[in-house]
Amino acid sequence: NAGKSTVINVLTLQKRLAFASKTPGRTQLLNFFSLNEKGEHGVRVERGFLVDLPGYGYAKADAGQRATWDLLVGSYVSDRQSLIGIVLVMDARRPFMAGDDALLRFVDRRGCLLHFLLNKSDQLGTMEKRAALGTAQRRAEAIGPRASAQLFSGLKREGIEELTETLTRWLSA
Repeated sequence: NAGKSTVINVLTLQKRLAFASKTPGRTQLLNFFSLNEKGEHGVRVERGFLVDLPGYGYAKADAGQRATWDLLVGSYVSDRQSLIGIVLVMDARRPFMAGDDALLRFVDRRGCLLHFLLNKSDQLGTMEKRAALGTAQRRAEAIGPRASAQLFSGLKREGIEELTETLTRWLSA
């Protein structure tokens, strides 16, 4: 319940593109969102896809359902050859939980870019923000130049420009 759907909605400037809920585990399938931009003469050009994956942490689902999600997410992340990068959305109050580390093991392959997005940062004080970001930046540095980290708040609309720049850079590469 780190706010993946909220991040997608804020990023795309749409209120209900991705269904956001207070109940963890609402995203149960791979949801593909086409990323388009206006090209010459106003013609839309497809740049790629943003894919909302099911959460892998706490959810009100039985163990069998969670295992199915783990297989779905793990297979997609490890096998998808066209995958450019992953934005790992984490609750800034609880970054790098066991599920986050499990996903990172799937992603541990060359060329896949990583961006640690510490969402809900508005719920932290200044020192807590600094500590959370420091932890994420150290993890990114340990991975190398393909990884980065930032604070984000979907509620306060903070960090949108930085995230947009990161994604734009990924798509331009």
